[in-house]
Formats: sequence, C-alpha cells, structure tokens
Amino acid sequence: MTAHHSLPRQSSRAETVQRVQAACGVEAWLVESYAVPLVALEFATGGGASQDPQGREGLSSLFAGLLDEGAGPYDSRAFHRKVEDLAIHLGFGADRDQLSGHFQSLTRTLDEGFELFRLALNEPRFEAEAVTRMRGQLAASIKREANDPDAMVAKAFREAAFPGHPYGRPLRGDLDTLERLERSDLDALRAKLFARDNLKIAVVGAINAATLAQKLDAVFGAWPQASQLASTPQVAVANVGERRVIELDVPQSTFRFGRGGIAKADPDYFAAVVVNHVLGGGVFTSRLFNEVREKRGLAYSVYSHLQDYRHSAALFGGAATKNERAGETLGVIEEECRRLAAEGPMAEELDKAKKFLVGSYALRFDTSTKIASQLVRLQLDGEDPGYLDTRNDKIDSVTLDHARDVAKRLLGDGSLLVAIVGKPQGLG
Repeated sequence: MTAHHSLPRQSSRAETVQRVQAACGVEAWLVESYAVPLVALEFATGGGASQDPQGREGLSSLFAGLLDEGAGPYDSRAFHRKVEDLAIHLGFGADRDQLSGHFQSLTRTLDEGFELFRLALNEPRFEAEAVTRMRGQLAASIKREANDPDAMVAKAFREAAFPGHPYGRPLRGDLDTLERLERSDLDALRAKLFARDNLKIAVVGAINAATLAQKLDAVFGAWPQASQLASTPQVAVANVGERRVIELDVPQSTFRFGRGGIAKADPDYFAAVVVNHVLGGGVFTSRLFNEVREKRGLAYSVYSHLQDYRHSAALFGGAATKNERAGETLGVIEEECRRLAAEGPMAEELDKAKKFLVGSYALRFDTSTKIASQLVRLQLDGEDPGYLDTRNDKIDSVTLDHARDVAKRLLGDGSLLVAIVGKPQGLG
C-alpha cells in the first residue's frame, strides 16, 4: 500500500514542508497532500547498535523487532491481527546510529492506527514467548550467514576497519550475546533512547498541522525530555593498506575494500559525491565498472559508495570474481583509485556524473514513504528544508578543479583496506 505521489513540481520543494510543533515540544516536518487518503510517518531516534552495551550486541535489533510483538492490552497475535484488520503498516528497525520506525494508515482508520503506534512505542509487552521467538529468528539468520561469503567478508572488513569501536561489532550480535539479552536490557534501552530531544519525525499525506500536533502529543508526550545516550567516539578507518584473507572453499573470491571518506558536513562533500560517482557509484558508467567488468570481464558487479556514519566517514566498495583472477581484479581496482587520485576526473566524466546525480534526485521523492524517509534523513544530518532546493545546485556547481583536488584528498595514494573471502590467487 504505497502511495505514489511526489512532492509538487513547483519552484520550491522546501516551501511544501511545514514545521509542526506539538504542545509537548516535539517537532515534525509535514508535507500535506490529499492526492491519496493516506498518511505516512517516519521517525528516528539517535542511538541504534552503537548504544548496545559490550557483551550485549544485538540488543537494538532485538528491541526493534519486538516493538510490534504485542503492546498494551494486546498480546503478539492480537496486535498483529489488529494491524492487519486496519490495513496499516507498522515496522521498526535498528542500524548503527539510529533506531527508526514507520507507520502508514488510511485516513479512515487513522485514529485507531495512531493508537496502535502509540501502544507499540509506549507500552511494549516484551513477553517471554515473543523475546524467545525473535531471539531465535536473529540467531537463525546469524547461523545462515556463518558460511555466506558476503556476510563473512562484511564482518571481516568491519572488524578490520573499526577495531575496538562499536562500528566494528556485529549489528545483530552473535549467538553468545543474543543468549544474554533479557527483559531488563530491553527496558533499559527504551529508557535510554526514547526521549523528546532525541527524536526526528516526518509526516506526508492527508493530515493537517493541527491534527498532527494532537497525534504527536498523544504518541510522544509521555517521553522524557532528555535521552541518556552513551557517547560514541569519532573513529577513522583503520588498517588502510592491509589485506585480510579468510579462506573458504568456494569458486569465487568476494571483496570489500575501503579507506577514509569525507563527511556530509565537510565543504568538499558534494565534490566527493561526484568523484565517487565517477569511480564506482555510477552503476554502468563508472571507471570501476568499465575497467573491471566491461573491458576485462573480471567481475559481474563492482561498486563504491560514500558511507556517512554519525562518527565516521568512509569510502567503501565491493566486488566478486573467480579465485584465479582475484589478484588481477584487485590490481585494477587499486590502479583506478591511484589514477583518479593523480589525474582527477575528465571533463566529460564530471559532466555526466553531475547530470545523473541532479536528474535522479527526484526519484527519492516519488512516494509518500520515500519523501518522509528523506525528510527524516535531512533532520538527522542537521539540515533544514532549504536543502531540498539547494542540493542540486551544490552538485551542479562542482568545478573540474575542485573535483580534481577532492579526488586527491579522497583517494590519496590509492591504498585500500581489503578483506577477501574465498581462495584468492595472484595477490602477490
């Protein structure tokens, strides 16, 4: 039930965003739209897996999975039945830096929908049966991934990139840490994360500001003002220049590679976005795609992206190739990083990258859920609604000289931290 209506095509996207403040002090960004009788809400609280206590990894993932497993007067089965009967969407998730949730309802069931949403956030039951079941689901997925090259290489890379830091620990924990998680841990996490000063909300759809303000008060008004987050230290990508090989008897070698990146708040960020598009972000036009796949047929897919965590910025990438061509593939990737650092992009590459990045931006706003999600992202990044109007100009204004300087800064001497799972040959 996704509403396909986009932000109005007018001179200003930012003008469609209203800031709605509830009596309790909680603010939401609202885009009113009556094209479809639907309301979509997205929210995020800072925290996420980086707040999992040492030895209790997986707590945030378990917590997010349990919020819609029974609340208030409804046990798990009754709650799910109610959600189904009302045809609402309700879901929660955790990543490294935040816990997030979405809620979507038709206007005719909005009052009952918001009440279920309120119960999930304020009166979760965390019943023993549900805890055991959700813990079992997480454990099953961890067991499945134990011999999955993609999951193995991501884990090895993360541990090498962020040793001793929360970002280096497994998002969903491991079999040992999951077993230790108890009801008291879930209650403690809820008390730590759920506070009004730690909340970003965006709403899109058929609801006006006054009604929304009342709903926000009902859902979030009882939350304490101040969160109790443990501070997470800033961290740079470690072990750049090293290669970590995990032997696995499979016909392919799967790579992850990376080095330090450029943060969103940095004045060079938009130039870095363009440079990354030239390197490996533009799926069919990037240098890595052309050199690794098109010219040499070494890998089916190869990519790079800028990863912006709250406490770290990185350039990450990946590829997979036959074991016997692993050394050659890695050599080409490193050479392209060095070449782009030394020479920067060509004028034609820069032009194509900018056109694509500007033209595709609108696709992030073609459904109400996507719009709400983008608006929450902007709030987490500390932006205001004006960003919606200035973002494309910032991409457009990246000059060739600036892009060349930033390519040098981003890629340095081209050295990478590399993790490989398989039986790679020819690494030298």
